[in-house]
Amino acid sequence: MARSTFKVLFYVNGSKEKNGIVPIMGRVTINGTVAQFSCKQSIPKTLWDVKGNKAKGKSREARDINLALDNIKAQIIKHYQRISDREAFVTAEMVRNAYQGIGSEYETLLKAFDRENEVFKKRVGKDRTMATYRSRVVARNYVAAFIKSFYKRTDMAMPELTPDFIKEFAAYLSTEAGLHNGTIWEKCMWLKGVVMRAHFNGLIPRNPFAQFHISPNVKEREYLTEDELKAVMTHEFEDSKFAYIRDIFVFASFTALSFVDIQELTNDNIVEVNGEKWILSKRHKTKVPFQVKLLDIPLQIIERYRPIQKDNRIFPGLNYWSVCKPLKRMIKECGITKSISFHCSRHGFATLALSKGMPIESVSRVLGHTNIVTTQIYAKITTQKLDNDLTMFGDKLSKTFNGITMS
Repeated sequence: MARSTFKVLFYVNGSKEKNGIVPIMGRVTINGTVAQFSCKQSIPKTLWDVKGNKAKGKSREARDINLALDNIKAQIIKHYQRISDREAFVTAEMVRNAYQGIGSEYETLLKAFDRENEVFKKRVGKDRTMATYRSRVVARNYVAAFIKSFYKRTDMAMPELTPDFIKEFAAYLSTEAGLHNGTIWEKCMWLKGVVMRAHFNGLIPRNPFAQFHISPNVKEREYLTEDELKAVMTHEFEDSKFAYIRDIFVFASFTALSFVDIQELTNDNIVEVNGEKWILSKRHKTKVPFQVKLLDIPLQIIERYRPIQKDNRIFPGLNYWSVCKPLKRMIKECGITKSISFHCSRHGFATLALSKGMPIESVSRVLGHTNIVTTQIYAKITTQKLDNDLTMFGDKLSKTFNGITMS
């Protein structure tokens, strides 16, 4: 952008004259855009040089006013140069706002992302997790890499963003970064959220990504069937480590606890209600309370490892990688070829519970979900469950339409 299009002029506002004194105003003009501001200076109307845009003469008052105006102009030029070096375009309003300390001209995409991430980080350990924070940071870094690669820039001003930006970003994540669809969806949603909140807070006049939609295409989640779970439970392992991993996995399959929730489980979380033992706690990830009755099998597992309990932990010394990495080998030894992760135990619990007739609302409560839609993602309607439900439906219909034949 040619710097010759940039001008700073001063003038007095005659409509605000009071006792012969008028306020001095400033005007920034850049490529046809104009922004006005108050210089916070006043002057006798007779002392103002309209043509020279300054105070007349060499009196002390004139020298002080002209010095203040020179300082204002120098600051505005400095802001203009800084913004024009950084941005592809500059408006008079952006420069005026920078001089006045108004935040909107400073609002660039990466700066907004960084600010939101810092706010998010302060919530880690309270109602947010470190893993989610790291995911946001990764998304921010992908946006930075995209801007540098695609636009040859280090940042973008919010008003520059167009609907094509996020579409091109999604394509970049697929072709250049080599990410799968689910991860691309996640990173785009973090970006879309940052821009949406900037618009909501009045920092940009519109949300350029409002109409952008991308499906996560979540892959079908694996889980163990009832027969496969029985095979795992009854398999005799020569390796005691595999037996321990099996017990932890089976415990999760009957309680729907995540690995970290099992890792943090203490004797204090187990309470007796009406003669039965229950786990009452909050999910590590969301801090949402959950409650689950301890059935016979998880109670057996707790008792099996009670002699090694330390620091009140039910399963002391659990390490994610020492359990989850060998899990696939343990599953394979049981003759199961599915790709099973530890998290599949929660999917298995939901599927088994629904197939046995537990209402989805109760399943959602056990899983610690805040939205039943999330539970529906976990749940699998098995062929056996569907067959039983349709048979029951058919029996009821037979009673209703008994004796009726089609003509």
